[in-house]
Amino acid sequence: MAVTRNVYTHGHHETVLRSHRWRTAENSAGYLLPYLTPESALLDVGCGPGTITADLAARVARVTAVEVTGEALGLARAEARSRGRDDIEFRVADVHALDLPDATYDVVHAHQVLQHVADPVRALGEMRRVCRPGGVVAARDSDYAAFTWYPRVPALDDWLALYQRAARANGGEPDAGRRLLSWARAAGFTEVTATASTWCFATGQDRQWWGGMWADRIRRSALADQALATGLATPADLARLSDGWREWAAADDGWFAILHGEILCRA
Repeated sequence: MAVTRNVYTHGHHETVLRSHRWRTAENSAGYLLPYLTPESALLDVGCGPGTITADLAARVARVTAVEVTGEALGLARAEARSRGRDDIEFRVADVHALDLPDATYDVVHAHQVLQHVADPVRALGEMRRVCRPGGVVAARDSDYAAFTWYPRVPALDDWLALYQRAARANGGEPDAGRRLLSWARAAGFTEVTATASTWCFATGQDRQWWGGMWADRIRRSALADQALATGLATPADLARLSDGWREWAAADDGWFAILHGEILCRA
């Protein structure tokens, strides 16, 4: 099978991890929780820094967590250690070609993964292969084109356009949320429940955290490095986008909503 290239547009800079470590099973996988049992074996694909993984491990019998590099997997290992969890198996693996046996897991989960992979349909096919018949394959991805905010700070429109160009240059699909149902059907699933949910940042504390994180992230993360290296932006451009995020965060009536698509597929 041919090797499929994956590029994680955000990277793993502290400014990225600042937001990813905020994620929990409740705020990021609520649609999946009713399907978990204390007897479930769960595979967490693209586990990131492991906060959701550790939450899920507290609800099921066993968890295997995978990431594409050992460096990325080390973040999740550290999170598990900090919580005293020694019941999670960690493996380096590519979702396009999982080095795992067929029909091994009751639940196969991916959060914010399919938007970054080169072939999401093939990835879902692999997730289905390692899921037991009757089990659940679950995925949740944001949809950047559906992000909305107030007030209308022009720099944020430019930020969104920059991110979409960078993600697509890496072979990803930043508007993945709306495509999950079609990808699942293309992967051969016939029983699919498609839903949506949001994150909303509207309090003063939320604005300072979310806006401040992106003000830093647009200047210091892998996204910033890529934008500068490929000519998508200049240092002055990134500084203007950063200032735009701080302008939004300072607005007393600032509001930002992120739409996520979700799928629950019966294997």
